[in-house]
Amino acid sequence: MSKNISKLSGRIGLKDNLFQKLSERSLNSKNGEGMKELADKYHVGVSTIHGAESFYEFLRPEHRAKKAFVCNGSACMCAGTQDNLKKKLQDKLGKDKVGEMFCLGYCYENHAFHYDGENFAGNDINKIDQIVKGEEIIQEKFNAKSFASTSFLMDDKLSSLEKFKDNLDRFLKTDKKKIIESLLSSNLTGRGGAGFPTGMKWDFCSKAKSDKKYVICNADEGDSGAFSDRYLLEDQPLKVIFGMVICGFVIGGDEGVLYIRGEYPKSIEALNGSINSLKKEGLLGKNILGSGFSFDLNICIGQGAYICGEETALIASIEGRRAEVDVRPPFPVTEGLYKKPTVVNNVETLAAASGILLNGPEKFSSIGNKKSAGTKLVCLDSFFNKPGVYEIDMGTPMKKIFYEIGGGLKKPVKAFQVGGPLGGVVPTQEIDKLNLDFQEFTSAGFMLGHASVVSIPKDFNMVDYIHHLFEFTAEESCGKCFPGRLGSYRGKEMFDQVKNKSAKIPLKLLNELLITMKKGCLCALCGAIPTPIMNILKYFGDEMKDDIVREN
Repeated sequence: MSKNISKLSGRIGLKDNLFQKLSERSLNSKNGEGMKELADKYHVGVSTIHGAESFYEFLRPEHRAKKAFVCNGSACMCAGTQDNLKKKLQDKLGKDKVGEMFCLGYCYENHAFHYDGENFAGNDINKIDQIVKGEEIIQEKFNAKSFASTSFLMDDKLSSLEKFKDNLDRFLKTDKKKIIESLLSSNLTGRGGAGFPTGMKWDFCSKAKSDKKYVICNADEGDSGAFSDRYLLEDQPLKVIFGMVICGFVIGGDEGVLYIRGEYPKSIEALNGSINSLKKEGLLGKNILGSGFSFDLNICIGQGAYICGEETALIASIEGRRAEVDVRPPFPVTEGLYKKPTVVNNVETLAAASGILLNGPEKFSSIGNKKSAGTKLVCLDSFFNKPGVYEIDMGTPMKKIFYEIGGGLKKPVKAFQVGGPLGGVVPTQEIDKLNLDFQEFTSAGFMLGHASVVSIPKDFNMVDYIHHLFEFTAEESCGKCFPGRLGSYRGKEMFDQVKNKSAKIPLKLLNELLITMKKGCLCALCGAIPTPIMNILKYFGDEMKDDIVREN
């Protein structure tokens, strides 16, 4: 059935993609108005449209009834800002008008909330009267600086349309195989956490036989603690777009799509502005710079589903399906969007690819090691004296990142969750033994992932933290596989009972549940969540001893 829907949706294509059309219908219509017309246009059932719309948080009637949303990400939770923030908004707007949203990407200052299509944080809550009146609020920019030996992500080599044009002209005259060889020799791996070699992905797709190919930028960064994509999309949009255009050129694709989360309105605005400027200058569209190569870009705005950060769920979403994970193989490079060969790269990977082409692959590969090469953006949250996003050489000691670049911590912290809600929970004493290296983190039982850092303070209850992780997974699971759908809810139920003092944690049953999820889930959302929970049980089990039943 999903294959048929993909092909039916593909008949009309990206310009009028089904996801954007059903989103517009849901946001601008009442009840089922226009649903049948949309189904008829795309030759799918009304149940398909309704099933897809009901999947997304922002398209649900109860969400649309709210006026403001408090960030309920891990960083804001650990900072302890949510309750007071929610109360202030409820006092101003009404208790039933305030909801929650995960995560707004303001982990460096917290107090984050969304109102009327815009995000606010820090001291903005004290200006709520002006915000409600529609007055413009000037927000401070977060710290962003490169500490790399060579900057690939924060330099100014693609900071203007003129520079974009000159470099694009040069690379459209370069042999495609040479571009792939540059990426392969650079040892660039995917920066979203999976770590697949980028050059290999482009190479596979370039060799796939098809009349149509696509490039997708996965800009659905939803990990709490991470705002590196926000930096690149808002401050370096041309670098991300350049990577997409070159990828299209290399694989033989003429169309791409940026799938960007609706929680990032300023990023959407920056990208739209850049795309429009490039089109006006003839740097996107038909016969770019007289090269015979055509490439166009579209933006798809996500509607509140964390699972869309997984590439097959993201593809399903664009096609207008429920964002459920697909079984692989086939992989997207051979059968992706609309069942055509597709390269899916995340924001930082595409920006890094641009940086490599402009600076040379040998400079990138000389940093770090073969499996963890180049530079990486690292995000430090509000517990650091110098919170922000920093470009850092792979292989740099985490101790140096935290205590020199980050300036140390404002208050006592017992652990860090690195790599988002699916990343490992690393005790403070263990972080000092690690370097910025994907394999080192994995070997130690953790995960580097996006390299986002959420600090867990000394006085934070680890039972509450595990409950938060299970609650998040239960809410965001796509529901396709039994271990993910049932396991996440069963885990949440266990910790609901602990929190309301009606039962203790059956440790044997919990361990069995975690192993089942780790081995049996289709994707990393529910399959990786056992990692931080197992870390907490290993390193902080003594804190929870009164809440645990250890069966024989």
